[in-house]
Amino acid sequence: MVKLGFWLVYIGSMKSIPLREKHEALGASFTDFGGWEMPVRYSSDLAEHHAVRESAGLFDISHMGELFVEGKESAAFLDFALVGAASEIAIGRAKYSLICNAAGGIIDDLIVYRLGDNAYLIVANASNREAVAASLNERAAGFAVETKDETDSWALLAIQGPKSVEILSSVTNAPLGDLKYYAISEAEISGAKCLLARTGYTGEDGFEIYIPVESAGSVLDALFLAGKDLGLLPAGLACRDTLRLEAGMPLYGHEMNLDVNPYQAGFGKVVRLDKPVDFVGKAALSKLSEVAPEKVLVGLAGEGKRAARADYEVFVEGSDSAIGVVTSGALSPTLGFPVAMAYVDADFAQIGSSVSVDIRGSRTPFKVVKLPFYKRQN
Repeated sequence: MVKLGFWLVYIGSMKSIPLREKHEALGASFTDFGGWEMPVRYSSDLAEHHAVRESAGLFDISHMGELFVEGKESAAFLDFALVGAASEIAIGRAKYSLICNAAGGIIDDLIVYRLGDNAYLIVANASNREAVAASLNERAAGFAVETKDETDSWALLAIQGPKSVEILSSVTNAPLGDLKYYAISEAEISGAKCLLARTGYTGEDGFEIYIPVESAGSVLDALFLAGKDLGLLPAGLACRDTLRLEAGMPLYGHEMNLDVNPYQAGFGKVVRLDKPVDFVGKAALSKLSEVAPEKVLVGLAGEGKRAARADYEVFVEGSDSAIGVVTSGALSPTLGFPVAMAYVDADFAQIGSSVSVDIRGSRTPFKVVKLPFYKRQN
């Protein structure tokens, strides 16, 4: 496995998303991501990025893992298995969470949906799907629950952008206005039954649609037909990365991994140490919470057009010793200047601090800024 840019390239066999032929007909170029052959772009990265910010973009993210947990002890089990309090999630709502190992390292970041009193949907990153499934299965011992990996049975489409409500409302009778952010409900789109969630990974309003594989093609076609006069474009992984970066959203393998704990990554509030449950990783996380991290995740903003990319080193003036490393970086299409996320020594993490990034042998100035870089106005 090697890392190229923001995606992981797996040498060897790949899985194909269910609608690959439709994406090929739309002009998609493909790349290997998390073991899946995924659309990276259709036209241009900039056009797709701006479509999401100004109108709407449609992503196929069927590589994400759908793991279902059912049984009378589902809530108690997830309170034990994850760092958050799944038992407090209302039916039809969701929470962002993490699954950690005993040392407090992050196995994956997740979205946890509560579908019923004793039913949950856990959405995992593609590259970590098997690790998450294995961890859940191992931790289920002694609980009256059943965990099922149904990833191969579902397609997942994400329509994102300010016109996503207008487009989606023409193909569904679901009351979109009643579906709040981080909520999920059953819906019918162009005759296909699905799960409709108001979530996303772009910083814009939008929806993620969980569709049985056999119905996914008709939903894709219906959405493009509904959005053809409203600026809807197919969007690939490349613009998804710049969108999530502008929104300050982490990417596993860059901002998070097994060597990073939630307090370093800025997710201390996600860890519910006040839960009465002795959850996996609690002892280690309790100790970590009492000590300020040596390195923390920060946002960096620069001038000009030179982007700080992943793995570039961060310095302060007058020193040849690196104080940190960039985890993700790009020239922001929306803002017009370079933005990056980086882990830096805590002493230099204050907002407004001046640093520089070694960009191909040249020290380029950046400022530590508050995340996110971009936030939608409405």
